[in-house]
Amino acid sequence: MLKKISLLLALLLPAAARADEGMWLPMFVKRLNHADMQKKGLKLTAEEIYDVNHASLKDAVGQLGGFCTAEFVSSQGLLLTNHHCGYGAIQSHSTPQDDLLKNGFYAPTPAQELKNEDLFLDVLVRMEDMTAKVMDGVMPGMAEADRTALVAKHQKELTDAAKENGKYVAYVRDFFGGNEFYLFVYQRYGDVRLVGAPPESIGKFGGDTDNWMWPRHTGDFSMFRVYADKNNEPTKGYDAANVPFRPKKFLPVSLNGVNEGDFAMIFGFPGRTQRFLPAAGLQLMLDQSHPARIKLRDTRLKIWKESMDQNAGLRIKYASKYASIANYWKYFIGQSEGMKRLKTIETKQAEEARLAKWIAADPKRQAEYGEALPAIQTAYDGLRQYNLSSVYLAEAALGNEITAFAVRMVPLYKLLKDPKADPAAVKKAADDLRGPAAAFFKDYDANTDKKVYGALMQLYAQNTPKDQQAAVFRTVDSQYGGSWSKYADYVFSKTFLASQTQTEAFLNAPTAAALDADPAFVTANGIYGDYQQNILPKQTAFQASLGRANRLYVAGIRGLNATKVYSPDANSTIRLSYGAVKAYAGRDAVQYDYLTTAQGILEKEDASVAEFNVPAKELALIKAKDFGRYVDKRTGQLPVAFLTTNDITGGNSGSPVINGRGELLGLAFDGNWEAMTGDLVYDAGLKRTICVDIRYVLWCIDKLGGAPQLVAEMQVVSNGPNPGVGAGSKATSSAETLNPGDKMKLRTEQGGKVKMKKKA
Repeated sequence: MLKKISLLLALLLPAAARADEGMWLPMFVKRLNHADMQKKGLKLTAEEIYDVNHASLKDAVGQLGGFCTAEFVSSQGLLLTNHHCGYGAIQSHSTPQDDLLKNGFYAPTPAQELKNEDLFLDVLVRMEDMTAKVMDGVMPGMAEADRTALVAKHQKELTDAAKENGKYVAYVRDFFGGNEFYLFVYQRYGDVRLVGAPPESIGKFGGDTDNWMWPRHTGDFSMFRVYADKNNEPTKGYDAANVPFRPKKFLPVSLNGVNEGDFAMIFGFPGRTQRFLPAAGLQLMLDQSHPARIKLRDTRLKIWKESMDQNAGLRIKYASKYASIANYWKYFIGQSEGMKRLKTIETKQAEEARLAKWIAADPKRQAEYGEALPAIQTAYDGLRQYNLSSVYLAEAALGNEITAFAVRMVPLYKLLKDPKADPAAVKKAADDLRGPAAAFFKDYDANTDKKVYGALMQLYAQNTPKDQQAAVFRTVDSQYGGSWSKYADYVFSKTFLASQTQTEAFLNAPTAAALDADPAFVTANGIYGDYQQNILPKQTAFQASLGRANRLYVAGIRGLNATKVYSPDANSTIRLSYGAVKAYAGRDAVQYDYLTTAQGILEKEDASVAEFNVPAKELALIKAKDFGRYVDKRTGQLPVAFLTTNDITGGNSGSPVINGRGELLGLAFDGNWEAMTGDLVYDAGLKRTICVDIRYVLWCIDKLGGAPQLVAEMQVVSNGPNPGVGAGSKATSSAETLNPGDKMKLRTEQGGKVKMKKKA
């Protein structure tokens, strides 16, 4: 059996200097990180950060919708997250007549907060090391397929048991390339309502131009509220009888601001990093995947933008989709440039050379790890043959909306073609498509999609191996002169899938004949089916061999650097990172400050450019220096954003940035351009997290948005010692609070109980 470097052994070894690198599992903070965090300025105990039995910071943070992070900021379930995290919800409530994206929105009362279908918040209950249980029965020399099946079986059994018949959401995830396994158990709250958001001229200020850039002046925040039943228990969705949820923990909000060197901690749900990706994987990314994705997304965005600029209704329909695609379009560009500039592949190759030498120096290491590097190279050589077809399927074929929608019909089609299919199963498959169909047509424009269809499929035809293309490509060549634009005219003139009325009629009486006669479905099914039959099995075979090789490779890297305690790659599980507020030098002779102010908004303001439009009221308030208690004492200006050295990635959007006393300083919302390789390697000199300052958030809500009742609901603290967070803390704090009904009282959450204190 593969000998693992256990976490326990790693804990007994001295950790190498890590700077601020690491997305750490909260359950290990006490053993791995707490002493180092105290040296950097943490005042909390380890139990105040993570405790299964008492309220701790973990209870104040949740995963929003499975894609972002949000945090409780009041005893009444009020949440803060990023504007771009709430963008889809804001867009869903917007119309040309009542455009919340353009105008912003703050609910005057809880009764006017807006429900959101399918939006939920997961809050961690506990996590547990399941490595021994998952690996039970894994034997030396076991076939990889058998090992994979046994591991998957154990993961499912442990997950199912932890769910307790649907009471919890649970999963067992692998870490360090499949060398360790951990169980995560969450409580899911299915009634999450929109409370407020600034206009996108604030929440998206700078647009694509400023995205991933510093200095930044974006008020990237939005507000939601979690609702529960009368017993404070979660519900699966909206219920008019629900009441505001009372969280075990919420974060005090600090007006103290930041100074360079201040301790900063971030809790959240980072999506994915690939810091153990070998050089061959990086090379494939740089050579093939990123260039293809950039080209295809750029094409799609330009077509969408043209339509959006011509029609206000289409601008709203495509706003959220456009923002999502544009975000990672620019990410791929920045990461590619960064990999070249920072010699990321060369650095990885040098590490692999050291690993090879280390393995070769010991016969036991040769037996255990010797196959890893050769097997990795062989697997990537194989994957390289089919990688472009995979990327173009995802970004071109499924990048046009009608094909992605048509593919969702495939399970229903298979039932319709099966003479033995149960009619009840057919009906259920059709009914299951009604919700997705309604969501699809709500934000769909067939004329725009037809242009995208022709353009993306033309690129698919031109840039993938001919022998890996489905039969329809030869049809277009022979019958349409190779013009996918002409073929798009034919498809969209004949398909019923571009019409909501016709699609609903089909779902009321679905037949295989109707789908067989529909060119959009036939094309989608042909391309998708050909990929599954002829390309995916070959990719899967190479990926299977790569799975074992990666597991050996990661174990070998940890053995080579045995004095270093590694944090695992991000995989959408809850993590903690810590660092400091810090400026940086972006390049030669360019030094950036750690804080931006509203003065920069005035400097960037340009009424002729949509991305840099500033609301008239905001301009007037800034020019009048009407900042109230939210002013930054160092600059005399309204603070907007600041930098920290925290290690984060996508999924951390909306994460709370917390000071050493457990108070909220701001919201993490972006990374900096110079460190776009951060998901692949951490660079202490360049890696920065861009955070919107909580003082700007409160100013936007209070003075600009005219919603002081929302600020009054929070516990706003200033100029005090450790205010005490979590069970067992006895510290007190000075505070500025305006609690409804009793402005002289201050609500704090300690040990899961609400205590009342007089305002200092």
